Amino acid sequence: MGYVKTAMLLAFMTALVGAAGLLLGGEAGLLIALVAAAGMHLFAFWRSDKMVLRMHNAVEVNARTAPDLVPMVQDLADRAGLPHPAIYVIDSAQPNAFATGRNPENAAVAATTGLLRAMSREEVAGVMAHELAHIQNRDTLLMTITATLAGAISLLSNFAFFFRGNRNNPLGFVGVLLAVIVAPLAAGLVQMAISRSREYEADKRGAEICGQPEWLASALQRLGELSGRIDMESAERNPASAHMFIVNPLVGLRIDRLFSTHPPTPKRIAALEAMACEGGYRQPRKETMAERMNLRPTSVPKVLRRSVAPGAVG
Repeated sequence: MGYVKTAMLLAFMTALVGAAGLLLGGEAGLLIALVAAAGMHLFAFWRSDKMVLRMHNAVEVNARTAPDLVPMVQDLADRAGLPHPAIYVIDSAQPNAFATGRNPENAAVAATTGLLRAMSREEVAGVMAHELAHIQNRDTLLMTITATLAGAISLLSNFAFFFRGNRNNPLGFVGVLLAVIVAPLAAGLVQMAISRSREYEADKRGAEICGQPEWLASALQRLGELSGRIDMESAERNPASAHMFIVNPLVGLRIDRLFSTHPPTPKRIAALEAMACEGGYRQPRKETMAERMNLRPTSVPKVLRRSVAPGAVG
């Protein structure tokens, strides 16, 4: 799915916000709905990154406390032509990662201790390159917009349910039902479609950034095997943030593939393997990132090392 289709889906979600407001309160409801959505956008634009990092108790690290992770991310950012993002670590045994921030100049990446313990440095580099690709593609802002639109639609639908909507709307009681049931469902499906499309784009760009699609493919293979077996308590408490992670962090709340915010991992791996074969990535290079970075197992940041039991993952 390309950027044109993504824009069309966003326009459709905006139309859903207006339709829900119209069914709730007529023309006045339409205006209120659009104003409310704009207000939510502004709040999310300035504060969403800090909110999601607090949700998962992320700790910021630096080159002293994370001597492996920080130089790796900064080197990848340089290769992508991006400003160096803030780097956080989440104390969770589940291997996973996400990116957040309203633009490349105000961005952050976060990795779990489980990711750092379970993956080789090549695999961690592939994951971090994927997250930097989200920042470069401005997906972090895009997903914030879709989340706030979906939230606005749900809020309006709840109002329609409790106040019985606009009795003078042309669809009558059927219109109220559409606002209560169909609009939130449609918004959720559109949000999931956008999330899935952006993951494929970030996989492709991430492979280009690190220069080795096999690194990310290998990481996704291991993430698929491990993340579904290990709970991530902060994600279970805040399921609305699940779409931000590289793989679905929800274990206790198993949902049907149709309603998953992430595309099937085997399809993502297949696309990366095809990219490796067709793009000439298997050909010898003058200097690989592995040689330049002297890759070895990634260490857990010192500030979190005491709280993670040895052998928790892998």
